[in-house]
Amino acid sequence: MRDDAPCYRHPELGFFALTRYADVLEASQQPLLYSSAQGTTLEHIDTSGLLPMMIFMDPPRHDVHRRLVSRAFTPRSVAALEPFVRKTALGYLEPLVDKGGGDFVEEFSALLPMDVIMELIGVPAPDRNQLRRWMDASLERTEEPPFFPDEAILAMASMTEYWAELLADKRVHPDDGLMSRLSEAEVSEGGETSRLSDGEVIGFCSLVGAAGTETLTKLLANAAVLFHRCPDQWEKLRADPTLAAGAVEETLRYWAPSQYQGRVLTDDVELHGTRVAAGSRVLLVTGSANRDEREYDEADRFDIERQAHLAVGFGHGVHFCLGAALARLEGRVGLEEFSALFPRYDVDEAKAKRVHQSNVHGFSSVPFAAA
Repeated sequence: MRDDAPCYRHPELGFFALTRYADVLEASQQPLLYSSAQGTTLEHIDTSGLLPMMIFMDPPRHDVHRRLVSRAFTPRSVAALEPFVRKTALGYLEPLVDKGGGDFVEEFSALLPMDVIMELIGVPAPDRNQLRRWMDASLERTEEPPFFPDEAILAMASMTEYWAELLADKRVHPDDGLMSRLSEAEVSEGGETSRLSDGEVIGFCSLVGAAGTETLTKLLANAAVLFHRCPDQWEKLRADPTLAAGAVEETLRYWAPSQYQGRVLTDDVELHGTRVAAGSRVLLVTGSANRDEREYDEADRFDIERQAHLAVGFGHGVHFCLGAALARLEGRVGLEEFSALFPRYDVDEAKAKRVHQSNVHGFSSVPFAAA
């Protein structure tokens, strides 16, 4: 598609797909032309019936809401979390050392980001794993229409009910968590100042909770499988743990947890000789852009020492992943501690399982053992 149909149109479903790095980057910088207000997946979403989420907003409304939570993810705020992240990672990895391995996802990569993001939000520890499972289930999709299984709809309802009950409790018993801070925050729009509604607070926490858990869960698990397949790269990391940050970036490029972002055009455009009308759904296929030979030398080679580059794995422009710095911190710390405790390991890929979700790429189970 990058070579022969860089502005591809699906003959049956009618959507367009941009697969070259330059096109994805340019479109990501035009949020008013490539709108997110009708959902960011392949399937059309009536966002008017959903909880308000800034991922489904365009500027200027998006910018107003993003500022409310951005303070929790500043470089200084994120850096201060490193001791907690490292302690949490070791707390999950050390028991796996004692038993010689386990399930990398269920016993480590799903739990580390869950604890970190839930701690930030203010979710009580006993509730976190159930909430994570609802988040996972809500993203599952089937092969055929209507695509949304009953389990996903039930999980969404259960998750929303939980957030509502937690918010009610936080309003009575506030703490230092993000949910309490959002419940007390004020928004200025159009010269008027108001508090966030319950729906807006719940929408924020639901989005931050799911994004902060799912992305890093898949990123670390993808790295575990890639390093198993590329032992030369694993030896480089073991010999020099400072390469962990580069390993996170290369995993994000090579097997990005988010493979595409859906948009809807608000005006006609012409791309590569193809007219795309206003109202058309366009996929920005970041998974392909990450492998564009026009942008990367030996794009299909996993290389943790690859030269730094303007990556699109966390998106770009106003919708750049709010928690990217936190994900990078968790990824780096996770790989540092895993490589120190498991200098040799094997993955049973025959038993590894992948998720089947709308726009999340990765594993739900990665059995591994110390070698």
